[in-house]
Amino acid sequence: MELSAHEKEFRQQRLANLATLQAAGHTPYGRAFARTGTLAEIRAAFAEGRPVQAAGRVVAVREMGKSTFAHLQDGTDKFQIYLQKNALGEEPFAAFKAIDLGDFIGVSGELFTTRTGEQSLKVAQWELLAKSLHPLPEKWHGLQDTEVRYRQRYLDLIANPEVRRVFNARSRILSFIRRFLEARGYFEVETPVLQTLAGGAIATPFKTFYNALGQPMYMRIAPELYLKRLLVGGYDKVFELGKNYRNEGLDRSHNPEFTALEVYEAYGDVRTMMKLVEELVSGAAQEVCGTMMVGPADGEKIDLTPPWRVVAYHDLVREHAGTDWFERTVESARDWARARELDIPATMTHAEITHEVYDKLIEKKLMQPTFVTRLPAELVPLAKRCPDNPALVDVFELVVRGRELCPGYTELNDPLDQRARLAEQAGGDAGKLDEDFLRALEYGMPPAGGMGIGIDRLVMVLTGEESVRDVMLFPQMKTRAPQPDDPPPA
Repeated sequence: MELSAHEKEFRQQRLANLATLQAAGHTPYGRAFARTGTLAEIRAAFAEGRPVQAAGRVVAVREMGKSTFAHLQDGTDKFQIYLQKNALGEEPFAAFKAIDLGDFIGVSGELFTTRTGEQSLKVAQWELLAKSLHPLPEKWHGLQDTEVRYRQRYLDLIANPEVRRVFNARSRILSFIRRFLEARGYFEVETPVLQTLAGGAIATPFKTFYNALGQPMYMRIAPELYLKRLLVGGYDKVFELGKNYRNEGLDRSHNPEFTALEVYEAYGDVRTMMKLVEELVSGAAQEVCGTMMVGPADGEKIDLTPPWRVVAYHDLVREHAGTDWFERTVESARDWARARELDIPATMTHAEITHEVYDKLIEKKLMQPTFVTRLPAELVPLAKRCPDNPALVDVFELVVRGRELCPGYTELNDPLDQRARLAEQAGGDAGKLDEDFLRALEYGMPPAGGMGIGIDRLVMVLTGEESVRDVMLFPQMKTRAPQPDDPPPA
């Protein structure tokens, strides 16, 4: 992107400072620097007179004649340094005046406490490690432009250190999930991201072309069909934690590239998965948040203490739309839904209207953890039918804060029923059937339970964030056209 006039002016001044530092003998982009520890570690082990070496980004400078106070910041803490002309020497002290906010430096010296009680480092030597050619976001107000925060996350992390809380929590959640599942005997696997057919869910895939094979390929929308092949092959407990891709819209709870966990357990069922996800999510809350009560600071708190509510899909619909809902005609259901401002085309069936009512009017009101069970079979073609009603499937959708967090199934292992239901979903297009998966089922897959958790949404629940973009370091953004009159970042 072309720089604005203001940005060019700032950059030229910093290039001039760079030349000054080079003339003073500084290498502008240094090599490795041996640190005593991170700034947080140095603070934790603080002792008067202790010699240390520290490094970080200069984020504040206060000149006081023959002495200068500055603050270094790294990924762990911010720490004050003190440079005195008499102790440092005239040339190194003068050269420090060419240091700009944002530059990385390394320092060595001794720890001491100022008269105001601040732990500090008296610098005996310093060296330039990396020169910043652009000014940092304005100090006191931080980086407020949401779009810039997402596009230039590195500036967001510099200007708003509190956002690290979310991403540190995300890292700890992922670590907990792996340890939790491995401790229960689950085996982590990796399955293809590039697939000849996009299966395992109903979604629009990203399409690409595999030059070496001379054939079109799809980015996976879910790893389910490959993980089930592993059940056929003899793995009893498997999970995969990775990226899925769906070529669909972006909003506060959807991103086309997202992280998901899928878990399968042979000889289990939907109830096995309900217990597993309760223990996993509540365990993550306790370890990462230190409490079962999570959510936004100024909103409704979510109580993740098990057991969670369990309610059948049809019962929820009756609660909200009337006990006679499933006895109503299509016309009556359509009129009821339209009266509540739902977009209901005349071609919609009763089942489709019902799910629109659930999706738009019911699900978003389920704030506390709720297992919605026994969904219509046409909505979940990969799940086993309920033994008492073949029109329903033995599944749950875990809903928290008005959004689906985790679906779980008693997995369909009947290859004949599976073929019929996938063919129905494909509208009779045989080319959309994954014949290798169906062949695998015909070799025999044990009864099993399976579930998938949207990791981005889980992080939103546990951290209280309202937008999926706030829990993804680099969310998808439309390419921005050059803006020559953009204001400078400071």
